[in-house]
Amino acid sequence: MATSSGTTSVPHVQATFFTKQTQYSIPDVPYSLPITVSPQELNEIISNVLFQDGSKDERTAKFDFLIEGELLRSTLEVYLEDKEISTESLFEIEYIERQAAPRPETSLSHDDWVSCVRGSDDLILCGCYDNTLKLWSRDGQCLTTIPGHSGPVKCVAWLKMAAAVEDDQLFASSSQDQTMFLWRWRGSKKEIDCLYAYKGHSGSVECIAVNSDGARIVTGSWDKMIKLWTAMHDDSATEDAESGGSMDASKPKKMKSAGHKMKTRVPLLTLAGHKEAVSSAVWLDDSNVCTASWDHTLRTWDMSRAEQTQIVEGSKAYFDISHSPLSNMVISASADRHVRLHDLRTKEMKGTYTSHGGWVSSVDWSKSDEHLFISGSHDCLMKLWDTRSPKAPLYNMIGQEDKILAVDWSIPNLMLSGGADNQLKIFNYNNF
Repeated sequence: MATSSGTTSVPHVQATFFTKQTQYSIPDVPYSLPITVSPQELNEIISNVLFQDGSKDERTAKFDFLIEGELLRSTLEVYLEDKEISTESLFEIEYIERQAAPRPETSLSHDDWVSCVRGSDDLILCGCYDNTLKLWSRDGQCLTTIPGHSGPVKCVAWLKMAAAVEDDQLFASSSQDQTMFLWRWRGSKKEIDCLYAYKGHSGSVECIAVNSDGARIVTGSWDKMIKLWTAMHDDSATEDAESGGSMDASKPKKMKSAGHKMKTRVPLLTLAGHKEAVSSAVWLDDSNVCTASWDHTLRTWDMSRAEQTQIVEGSKAYFDISHSPLSNMVISASADRHVRLHDLRTKEMKGTYTSHGGWVSSVDWSKSDEHLFISGSHDCLMKLWDTRSPKAPLYNMIGQEDKILAVDWSIPNLMLSGGADNQLKIFNYNNF
């Protein structure tokens, strides 16, 4: 039997180690561990076995440890007491390579609060309280400032739709001015076209959700309504817009003075049910949408049948939700300072993540790891979480000097946060 170094004056438990990362596998033999052992000491045990031949990997790999699918964040003794588990049990401990710490990369200044942010490939799109959008390259170059809205911009979203020209990209923005605009960025010409204005809400348009093929858009508003729109377009339908609405990115101008003749669209469908403002929306699949509201509820809707299908009651206002296609789970951000993990298929709440000291304003899933997500709060912190570690975040990202209003993890190796300090913060995350 293999034994760990340590004193025999404390109780010991028997444990075996395993990993799904075969490059770090060690022999499957039982170890006798003091119950006071910590994750750091477990790291030393694994490293001693892995690198006992003096290999030049020089113990650069660090590991986290899971028991029954939960990350061990304390000594084994505290874990056993918390779970009321006997020391006579044989434990199977899984170890995984530790997530790298996100590194601050840059800070991009805006003229007013950064209310929303979304990344796409090498582009970053921000909405601001000065009624404008800003488009950045990922290396921090401001490509254009886009006027158009007559109120603070509340949400932005990219449309993953085939464009007529390879470097053209489509995105939408919504505002307190009760409208949503659909834009086209012509990368080769550095030009912006406003293709459509979507009108129908009677309150601030707080959220935008685009389905997977980019053809349909759902919006939620301060007017408590949810609306479904089409995003389909063709170049022949945008001649009016192009005649007066194309803007050179280096010379932004007010759309009214440019003589813009963009097309106006009305909703395909309007759904009522929420009792207060609709703050966030996500597509769960091709026909189902989940919405969050200040009325303390999450609701699901079948857009093909135009009906509400489920209500999840909460204790405080919900500000944001994010859906992971990898796990099919939804996380929610709330005024009660908690982030919650929901399985809407079974109507179960799978976890509560508590660490923020203020309202949690925004959440977003990793697009490459089903366990990881980020959250931003009015406590000025963005946090990186693992769903298997409910009691503590993996890392705190500091730098924002006022409340965080939006976070985004659309680009796999960039974590973004925007806030009331007029700054967009970019953190680099390389764990590949």
